Amino acid sequence: MHHARVFRKAATTRRAFTNEKMCRSGLLYFIVVVLRQFFVILQADMKTEKSITVYCGSAANLAPAFIESAVALGRAIACAGVTLVTGAGRTGMMGAAADAALAAGGRVRGIIPQFMVDRGWHHSGLSELIITADMHERKKLMAQSTACVALPGGIGTFEELCEIITWRQLGLFDGNIVIYNAEGYYDPLLSMFATAIEKGFMRPDHSRLFNVASSAVEAVEMALATTGNKTFTPKF
Repeated sequence: MHHARVFRKAATTRRAFTNEKMCRSGLLYFIVVVLRQFFVILQADMKTEKSITVYCGSAANLAPAFIESAVALGRAIACAGVTLVTGAGRTGMMGAAADAALAAGGRVRGIIPQFMVDRGWHHSGLSELIITADMHERKKLMAQSTACVALPGGIGTFEELCEIITWRQLGLFDGNIVIYNAEGYYDPLLSMFATAIEKGFMRPDHSRLFNVASSAVEAVEMALATTGNKTFTPKF
């Protein structure tokens, strides 16, 4: 009789444990579904609003002229009434552009992966902070903007700029791309693009994939201008 009670208790415990696992599994599934729906709605909202993604460096101790160009761009974007989208860094040109836009009454959305938040790299005073699982999700969301502008930056900025130019060539991004050539920083890269066209690695009309601006106001005007021909000569 005692053994029967023990067995019944054990069975009840197993059922309770199984039910708890099922509840936990169901809750996890529910959370995943909600998060997916959230990002679907978020991407739809980001596509309908006017916004400019700014790629730039977050390194500290830069020359004042570079910081001033970031401040000017952040202010110009805010004055144009569009949302500034950044990588949510709090230092360097990235932080300067965000602070300037906020000071001018603008809206700033920062998109940053969790591991960078864990390291304390994020700007905590933005209008909106979106934390992604990884870098790929971050770049995908940043590419939902109306246009992209590249300020001077390091290898990460080079990678972002070249990727979004490639996306436009392939028809994956249909917004304007502007290189804000502050202090002639991008002269060597622009020369490299010209060499690629000369040597046949790029088609001549691929030079229309982006525009080059020499001032913040010009960069914003180019970013928000009506896009022209979006079809480019295929590579093959």
